[in-house]
Amino acid sequence: MAGQTLEQMAALWAVEERVRGKDAGTRMKARQETSAAVVSTLFKLWERELPKLSRKSKLAEAIRYALTRRASLERFVSDGRVELDSNTVERAIRPQTITRKNSLFAGSDGGGRTWAAIASLLATAKMNNVDPHAWLTQTLERIANGWPNREIEALMPWNYRS
Repeated sequence: MAGQTLEQMAALWAVEERVRGKDAGTRMKARQETSAAVVSTLFKLWERELPKLSRKSKLAEAIRYALTRRASLERFVSDGRVELDSNTVERAIRPQTITRKNSLFAGSDGGGRTWAAIASLLATAKMNNVDPHAWLTQTLERIANGWPNREIEALMPWNYRS
């Protein structure tokens, strides 16, 4: 059953690969033409196989979870704005998660505050489509060369010019 589930999921991800980056209407149409039948097949498989599993197994637990949330799990078929999975979001937050875990080893409250400030500035550089390494290098060089405090705003990532 797990193998069948993976095969069906691969079909869903293949549709997503074809429609990635397209407008919501195009995504919804492709999903309704192909993904809706795959999702229906998946739920039929799970409903058929669930009674054959030990109630306490992890697989049975996962199937029950899916069956009780069917409407939410099927939403991506009727709404082209909804992603099939959370991979995009997980990739986007991974750097912040890693930074948060690393900051646990800052050594002191002051070190933690310094770490947080630097991490925030680097994240701000990324949000402004600025290479964090290039920005930080230029900023530290300017400070080391006596950059005036009254012009500190010019050093912020959103004002960076290479």
